[in-house]
Amino acid sequence: MIRDFAIGIFLGLVVTQVAVFATTVYLHRALAHRSLRLHPVATAVCRVTIWLTTGLRPREWVAVHRRHHAHTDEAGDPHSPAVLGFWRVMLANPALYRRVARDAPTVRRHARDMPADRWDRVLFDRSFLGLAIGIAALVALFGWQIAVVAATVHTVTYLGLGGAVNALGHTWGRRPHANSGTNGGLLALFTAGEGLHNNHHEAPTSARFARFRGELDPGWWLVRLLTVTRLATTRRSS
Repeated sequence: MIRDFAIGIFLGLVVTQVAVFATTVYLHRALAHRSLRLHPVATAVCRVTIWLTTGLRPREWVAVHRRHHAHTDEAGDPHSPAVLGFWRVMLANPALYRRVARDAPTVRRHARDMPADRWDRVLFDRSFLGLAIGIAALVALFGWQIAVVAATVHTVTYLGLGGAVNALGHTWGRRPHANSGTNGGLLALFTAGEGLHNNHHEAPTSARFARFRGELDPGWWLVRLLTVTRLATTRRSS
């Protein structure tokens, strides 16, 4: 029992990191800011990964994030701790995200370059189907006890990290650039570089978030691997 519980926790954290890397490289850097272009094979892998591990609809995620950049820490920002309060963003970030993601005019305005395609209509817009298949795969591979622990750990951790990026990333940390984002080294380590939020707001179209010595951007390491293997090309990295 204890062994299964430990395996479930470890597996949940692994799944979370897979989802985090897909989020930062595919949803954030490639789609929201067009800082890199992924090969169709890499796009397909990321698309399926996001569907199975998060159930997120890419065009909705992109619309919410672009609105955040359009109204950073002012009225209209979907998840600003300066406007809504730190703990509300930290603990209720999924609800804040969903409220904007389900607003059709906002999605049309901020993600007009990402119309739904045939695959979205058939599969990827069916969020619960993706999550159900992902959980079913865990059950088939590891048994239901481990799968339940892993799914729970993954859900709590992934949502918690997202809230931390939006809350901590605009409240505590270094501000080497003149914007309201902050850089947090530990947060960046666990969020594939997303914790380098001040750097990102300084250069949103850069595929690389680390700009100073000692900063860790694991998401950029994956981007570099993809470029070396010709599965991606970068638009800007400085």
